[in-house]
Amino acid sequence: MTDFRDPFDAIKDHPFDAALSQRYLVYALSTITARSLPDLRDGLKPVHRRLLWAMRLLRMEPGGANPDVLVANPARNTTSYKKCARVVGDVIGKYHPHGDASVYDAMVRLAQDFSLRTPLVDGQGNFGNIDGDNAAAMRYTEARLTQAAADLMAGLDEGTVDFRPTYNGEDEEPEVFPGLFPNLLANGASGIAVGMATSIPPHNVGELLDAATLLIDSPEADDAALMEIVKGPDFPTGGVLVDNQAIISEAYRTGRGSFRTRARFSTGRNEDGSWEAEGIEKLAGGTWQLVISEIPYQVQKSKLIEQIAALINDKKLPILEDVRDESDEAIRIVIVPKSRNVPVDILKDSLFRLTDLENRFPLNLNVLDASHTPRVLGLRAVLVEWLKHQIEVLVRRAQHRLEKIAARLELLDGYIIAYLNLDRVIEIIRTEDEPKDVMMAEFSLTDRQAEAILNMRLRSLRKLEEMELRREHAELVKEQAELEKLVESPARQRTRLKRDIADLRKRYGPDTVIGRRRTLVEEAGPAREIPLEAMIEREPVTVILSERGWIRAMSGHRDLAAADTLKFKEGDGPQFAFHAYTTDKLLMATSSGRIYTLGADKLPGGRGFGDPVRMMVDMDDQGGIVALMPARTGGQLLLASSDGRGFLADVADILAETRKGKQVVNVRTGAKLAVVHAVDPEADSIAVIGENRKLLVYSIIEMPKMARGQGVQMQRYRDGGLSDAIAFRLNDGISWAMGGETGRTRTEADMTPWRVARGAAGRMPPTGFPRDNKF
Repeated sequence: MTDFRDPFDAIKDHPFDAALSQRYLVYALSTITARSLPDLRDGLKPVHRRLLWAMRLLRMEPGGANPDVLVANPARNTTSYKKCARVVGDVIGKYHPHGDASVYDAMVRLAQDFSLRTPLVDGQGNFGNIDGDNAAAMRYTEARLTQAAADLMAGLDEGTVDFRPTYNGEDEEPEVFPGLFPNLLANGASGIAVGMATSIPPHNVGELLDAATLLIDSPEADDAALMEIVKGPDFPTGGVLVDNQAIISEAYRTGRGSFRTRARFSTGRNEDGSWEAEGIEKLAGGTWQLVISEIPYQVQKSKLIEQIAALINDKKLPILEDVRDESDEAIRIVIVPKSRNVPVDILKDSLFRLTDLENRFPLNLNVLDASHTPRVLGLRAVLVEWLKHQIEVLVRRAQHRLEKIAARLELLDGYIIAYLNLDRVIEIIRTEDEPKDVMMAEFSLTDRQAEAILNMRLRSLRKLEEMELRREHAELVKEQAELEKLVESPARQRTRLKRDIADLRKRYGPDTVIGRRRTLVEEAGPAREIPLEAMIEREPVTVILSERGWIRAMSGHRDLAAADTLKFKEGDGPQFAFHAYTTDKLLMATSSGRIYTLGADKLPGGRGFGDPVRMMVDMDDQGGIVALMPARTGGQLLLASSDGRGFLADVADILAETRKGKQVVNVRTGAKLAVVHAVDPEADSIAVIGENRKLLVYSIIEMPKMARGQGVQMQRYRDGGLSDAIAFRLNDGISWAMGGETGRTRTEADMTPWRVARGAAGRMPPTGFPRDNKF
């Protein structure tokens, strides 16, 4: 009885972990060797190779002008464009059974002059742009091959490479392309496989051909010699490579590393073709703006401008006013500074550090060698392996040509025999029933020779044709001898390859439009981390804090007693008012001992009543504000609590980076922070007065310097606590304002009667000291 069950429906008992690992291994190997990694010999992944092969079969190669003209002027290409949908259909139907979207995306990349240093597809229509916009649908776009693609596929019909069956066995496709164009390094590649990845930047074709020539002449040449020729990557979008030579050389030696690239600031090209170096465009009134003419490779221009605009909106770069995109076919991004006084270097370094105007392109030269084994190779190893492939292609082309010559010489020998015995051959053909066998027996002809003679036309029997055959025979014998020498001599092979490379270099050399180096190699240090203060324009302001905690900053240094300065809400009044600058950091201390840091440039303007300071910092509900002052770099503060304990603190240790501030003074239960005063750099003494009106003076060296804590006992009290404390010069004494409207001050120069050790009780102050016990 016939069993009609499908064998694929049979259930097999197999360990799950073994089945899973086996299948995943097959998937991983397929991804590595047949999808994600490029072949060292032609620099292509299978999908790209199949695309170019299908376009070649559709007769989309360059035609018309000679190759030199085509490279310089693709418009001279007379080959008609064909719809991309037709190419994609052929590829997915015959060679690459995957989704049409992925195949079309691969084709689009081959046509983008901002993705490939030397495009392999000449596209017509919308193939995307450097802003990141997608290409039009494949039913709208058209394409044909470029001269570089033709150079890459040159020799496919000359037996230079092996062919393999397609996935369904109906057609054949080449395993690799034989052309002399060094596509792997010229256009680069990127891909992610299973457990490995590759990232290869584009390079200058002329430099690569010169480096290959050096290895042909001097096979022992080291990496240092190659780096004298190959300066580094040559990105299609230009830019500046700013790494030092040691880093670049090490990356190429090991095949792993990264390259730091920057945008090019320039207003355009000079008369000699070089780029203007600074990118500063002078405007009326002494103002200026920066112009960006090239951006780093694989950075989308639209997202780059969004990054710069975000810096402006978020006020992360206060020295930047505006950014404009004035690009057409050429990139032109205009950077407008806040004022003409902004330092150019600081603006550039800030943009490099905060945006993708500077980025790193990774180098991971992980490729498939001739045995389809993934290997990470250095620059020298890649070029050596590529030259081995080209030598093999050269030999196979010569051998294929020798076979063709041998076959042709066989026929020519037969033709010449026929001409020498023309009357007898005609007689045999006219009289014999089987003339082929008779001629083979009588003239010792081969089957092919006899068949060719029988197929000759009568017009070929003229005398001139005989002379042409003898001339062709002599030329083929001479060519055969030269090719046999070439196949047998490695030296001749290297000489021939060197000559072919020189011919190719004429089309891609540095003196051609497509071969001119675009990326400048110029060492530069890393972008400096510019403090925010350096980006803020220094302007005078008057800071006002009310009793209810409303803060504002009025432009200019106003008269603190002026009526317009002292406008407050009903029931509110001034608590602190002082002059500062927009570049200052402000210290605000609360009675709980916590100190907050405010930026003077971030304070609300003075047109209204300001904003509650609690909206700017995370203040606790306990205690009020006891001090607000500018933070002087390198200065010290005298901090003391109401129980008489205090210490000195460096301003740098007090500054906080967050809204929560810093807990600097650990006040005891029932006490509060009472004194926050700046310390004069020349001060040598501390004066303390308590609520009991006892004054004490002692040396400043008795005060500890701390970043946080309770401090030491400054004065001893039986009742009450500390009222005020200051740091001063003992020789200058202590001064205080006299009562009344006279504005007079009194100075007590001799403080010897009050000078004792720290922690004493003190004695009554000089006659006339203020009754509020404040210095």
